[in-house]
Amino acid sequence: MLKLDARDMAILRVLSTEGRITKAELATKVGLSASPCWERLKKLEQAGIIEGYNARINLRKLGPHVTVFVAAELADHTPASFRAFEDSVQRYDEITACWALGGGFDYLMQIVTTDIDTYQRLIDEMLEARIGLARYFTYIVTKPVKSPALPPLEALIG
Repeated sequence: MLKLDARDMAILRVLSTEGRITKAELATKVGLSASPCWERLKKLEQAGIIEGYNARINLRKLGPHVTVFVAAELADHTPASFRAFEDSVQRYDEITACWALGGGFDYLMQIVTTDIDTYQRLIDEMLEARIGLARYFTYIVTKPVKSPALPPLEALIG
């Protein structure tokens, strides 16, 4: 694991909120000259700490949509069953996130579709594809309360 210092943390904080910032502006904000800042940025990318740069898109401005969380249980709890399910989830663009869970359910999926009918057709397709889905529980998002945000970096590094 890469040992991070205060400047690395500053770079991560700035990039997490200003992903389109120029390298020169980033260097200024973190108190480095351009070349050392660029080297640190490359080091963070090569270590996999920075995985990519994304735009936050306001789906409400694009058109009607529904966000659904689905708690899923698999029929079998073998390594092969987990792998098969995880591989199949990658093929569905509507599944925007999926987490393996410990506890009562095996997975939690975030699904975004145009409407509930489209969501149900997706679930029916997944059931017919026999990807190991035994039971699922649907939770419809009625309104966003807090969007994904920067994790508490300092607390995580300790």
